[in-house]
Amino acid sequence: MSPNENKLDNPIWHSLSETHKDFAIDYGTIKFYHPDYCPFGGFTKVENTANPIAEYAELTNHFYIIGEKPNVPTNLKLEGELICLQMIIYDKIDLAIEEEIVLLEENHLEDLLGLVKIVYPEYFKKKTAELGNYYGIFKNNQLVAITGERMNMNEFTEVSAVITHPDHTGKGYAKQLITHAVNAIIDTKNIPFLHVSEANFGAIKLYKKLGFQTRRKISIWNITK
Repeated sequence: MSPNENKLDNPIWHSLSETHKDFAIDYGTIKFYHPDYCPFGGFTKVENTANPIAEYAELTNHFYIIGEKPNVPTNLKLEGELICLQMIIYDKIDLAIEEEIVLLEENHLEDLLGLVKIVYPEYFKKKTAELGNYYGIFKNNQLVAITGERMNMNEFTEVSAVITHPDHTGKGYAKQLITHAVNAIIDTKNIPFLHVSEANFGAIKLYKKLGFQTRRKISIWNITK
């Protein structure tokens, strides 16, 4: 366990204060990723959130706050709360990689965005893949599964976008991609973590089987105009 693990209680804030500071729109006590990269924000003082949230809403129609419930200005809507498990893993995963795993590059972007659009279009933007490494498995020249990195701070890196095309599930692609991503992160001396809806029982079961532990529950607040 890292002595700095409490940074994960406010992962957006610390990512945008550290490794991802160049992607930040900083309003003082609340920071957001630029919406072209990731429509997420995090804050340190709830009483100072309303005005910066209103300013950020001028840049995008739909975004999220991770952590405590924010104060939302009256001209915006707090659409709901998604409760997630924040899970963490400290050791490499001992699992044989049977598929060819490709580091996705700029020429793969259209394939990547096409696959994401099927499953998680609201969280993934055109430049999200620039936040970290993304890996994929191709079958017959079709990208059928991906996993990548999103939030990143000095000691912790988030595993994100664990997506398999609905026609290719049940073949073990996700666990091999997660294994590859986790082990690559640990090779950089960072600690991998992830967020998963507490209702996504299948994914939680897989993550636990691979060695992830539940660290805490954390909320994602959905804000729209």
